[in-house]
Amino acid sequence: MFIRHARAALPGLAVALIPFSVSTAHEIVGNRFFPATLGIDDPGVNDELSLPTVSSFHTGDDPSFRQRDFSGEFSKRITEAFAISIGSTYSFLHPPGGPTGTGAHGFQNVDTTFKYRVFKDAEHEFVMSVGLSVEWGGTGADSVGADPFNTYTPTVYFGKGFGDLPDTLSWLRPVAVTGQVGYAIPGRRSTTTFGVDPDSGEMTSDTQFHPNVLNWGATIQYSMPYLKSAVVDLGLPDFVNRMIPLVEATLQTPIANTLTSGTMTTGTINPGVLWVGNTYQLGVEALIPINRQSGTRVGVIGQLHLYLDDIDPRGIGRPLFGGPVQPASPFARN
Repeated sequence: MFIRHARAALPGLAVALIPFSVSTAHEIVGNRFFPATLGIDDPGVNDELSLPTVSSFHTGDDPSFRQRDFSGEFSKRITEAFAISIGSTYSFLHPPGGPTGTGAHGFQNVDTTFKYRVFKDAEHEFVMSVGLSVEWGGTGADSVGADPFNTYTPTVYFGKGFGDLPDTLSWLRPVAVTGQVGYAIPGRRSTTTFGVDPDSGEMTSDTQFHPNVLNWGATIQYSMPYLKSAVVDLGLPDFVNRMIPLVEATLQTPIANTLTSGTMTTGTINPGVLWVGNTYQLGVEALIPINRQSGTRVGVIGQLHLYLDDIDPRGIGRPLFGGPVQPASPFARN
């Protein structure tokens, strides 16, 4: 979960869909376990806690600032298919050439997210969710760039495993792809600031337009737990069998109200690896800017992610409306 990462859903759909049967922890579709990813949101609906997520990178500003982020996010299922999450990020911005300890710091805006799983196909290892993310303007600090207005991002998430491939392509069965497409709509079209020209003494104004932005991204993963349990056991060490190497892409494209922003796509390509335990996972990825406007150096992001539905399936990991979850380790199902 990266800075201003949009995890989302549609809250109104859940009211008439409250199941009172036993549910399953994590997003496991057939034999496929979809892990939480660091750059984009996974398609699952779960009880989970990401704390901390830590990143360090250089911004695309001119001159470029070094930014360090520390964030956390808590997700809670209301029903088996509907969850609400809340998270925020604390940012440190260091100017180029400045002494240690200088620069701005403070919280980014709080994000509240609503997410509903609309489709799940166990045979073809496919899942899709829809969502709505709300970034609450004015809850963060101006000094780190937090907007004073709300931003609303309806989003579609999907995941597809390739376990249904024929035997001749069995080595590709551990592969999975996930993705998301969101449309960020600022609550304010523009902001105008006024000042005084120091030479002429005349009043000046500057208008900044806030664009609508397409937030899109995808991952490609190779699940070693799936390889061992559903394809072939190569006799590798347990540490290796718990790994999921992956590459993520997180991209943003302004597409409306772009008079002052332009329409250039920015983002990063993030190669990395996840290590999956029984009740938690660890992840680390590089952050490779796709162009100068996306950043000036390769950064890094790491995360500790806790599976609350496995840690406490009858307590905090249980949906508010529904039965207790059945722990569903990826190693038992994959």
